[in-house]
Amino acid sequence: MKTWILALIMMMGFTATAQHGERHHEKLKPEQRVELQVKKMTLKLDLDEKQQKEIKMLLTEKSKKHEKLRKQHKANKEAGKKLTADERFAMKSKRLDEQIVMKKEMKKILTPKQFEKFEKMKMHKERKITKKHKKLKKHQER
Repeated sequence: MKTWILALIMMMGFTATAQHGERHHEKLKPEQRVELQVKKMTLKLDLDEKQQKEIKMLLTEKSKKHEKLRKQHKANKEAGKKLTADERFAMKSKRLDEQIVMKKEMKKILTPKQFEKFEKMKMHKERKITKKHKKLKKHQER
């Protein structure tokens, strides 16, 4: 009987560890993430050297802005400060403006064929993220 209980407890522990395994990966530095993004894009879009350099600069700039916002959000959260509706609206509006600028810049850098493929890749990634968020939300509701 004791061995059955012990085996059951161990199986439950392994199952819990397996479900949350992805979260324990060591986080990459922003520069490393940018480097990997550029390499993935190079493979999928067949970028030339000039395009790689321009995209790397663009993604590095975006990464720095994102890191700054992340730190600000973390500080606000630790201080217990919640954003007002107007602050949330301004933040979302600013994020959308940055996405528009990013899209225009990518359109300048890439050929029309590459840009079309880039947009498809982006849509696929957004769907994947949305699906993941829905799954997490459903899991948290249990």
